[in-house]
Amino acid sequence: MTDPVAFPQDRTCPYHPPTAYDPLRADRPLTRISLYDGREVWVVTGHTAARELLVDTRLSSDRVRDGFPLTNARIAAFRDRRAALLGVDGAEHRTQRSMLIPSFTVKRVDTLRPRIQQTVDRLLDAMEAQGPPADLVNAFALPVPSMVICALLGVPYADHDFFEEQSRRLLRGPQVADAEEARLRLDAYLGGLIDRKRKDPGDGLLDELIARQIAEGTFDREELVALATILLVAGHETTANMISLGTFTLLRHPEQFAELRADESLMSAAVEELLRFLSIADGLARVATEDIELAGTTIRAGEGVLFSTSVINRDTAAFPEPDALDWHRTSRRHIAFGFGVHQCLGQNLARAEMDIALRTLFARLPGLRLAAPADEIPFKPGDSIQGMLELPVTW
Repeated sequence: MTDPVAFPQDRTCPYHPPTAYDPLRADRPLTRISLYDGREVWVVTGHTAARELLVDTRLSSDRVRDGFPLTNARIAAFRDRRAALLGVDGAEHRTQRSMLIPSFTVKRVDTLRPRIQQTVDRLLDAMEAQGPPADLVNAFALPVPSMVICALLGVPYADHDFFEEQSRRLLRGPQVADAEEARLRLDAYLGGLIDRKRKDPGDGLLDELIARQIAEGTFDREELVALATILLVAGHETTANMISLGTFTLLRHPEQFAELRADESLMSAAVEELLRFLSIADGLARVATEDIELAGTTIRAGEGVLFSTSVINRDTAAFPEPDALDWHRTSRRHIAFGFGVHQCLGQNLARAEMDIALRTLFARLPGLRLAAPADEIPFKPGDSIQGMLELPVTW
């Protein structure tokens, strides 16, 4: 018997799973791992098993439940605080999700495409006016989704430096105290914004929720603050990482990059393949509420279960030659957005932002290339959403 693999771990290459996860790839579909505090839990590594378990109502997303697996001390600091949307089950989850679905449908996102395009064009205008080199993270990848989610929610973009910094501290602050303080500051900011909107409504999603839920007494202020936090943080952090890491990945794969630039009709397929290939949100967490039999193994009630999306999306049974970037494979069965009732609500918006941002970036800056050696460009640690800390480019 060997010791369980520690989870999560840092990637050695920003677009590949950690090499330390190789035993997990060889031991599908289910095995044991150890967390930061020494606790052992199950990790799902097989694609078929993941899709089966992610729709199993015997697995709960409620981190307040005993046994729920917490992957770092920052998350553990908020264990007793129920998370909106992502951390609730059953009727409560259905109620919260039903409030938001109309704002994230394909039809609704299509109406946002002109605004996304204007945002992308304006940022690239500024980059070109300033001239190379540039940090693509701060000049482009981060502001695109940040501006869009602010417009959608009705959050003043003028405050973006504040909430982007708090999001950074919340997700990867060096100390637990950083995450705790960031959460308090985000709560205070969003609570104050909600109070102002109740007196002077605007036309954003938060305004709609205030009018429909708080006014009708079906949703209180604290619940709305928690929901707004999830939407604001997830709405810019994840897509920003996909744009920056996606660009880095393409620049490191010149043959696939050249093929994509020669045939723009491949962009939709490329977005899906990048989502699969990069799997930036690794470690979806659940806890079993009843015994579950899977592949001759019993997950006992009260045991924690993690889903390693980076390993699942490299399952050879679902994706032949999974370590290759291939625009011609069928990638839509990936679980980069999760699967089942908790599948990412904002996936249509994320796809649109990636498509427009990458398509326009490469058209406007055909000579885009790295402005520093690839192995010297820093990327994010394994216990946070994966992406580039900075991305120096020239053209």
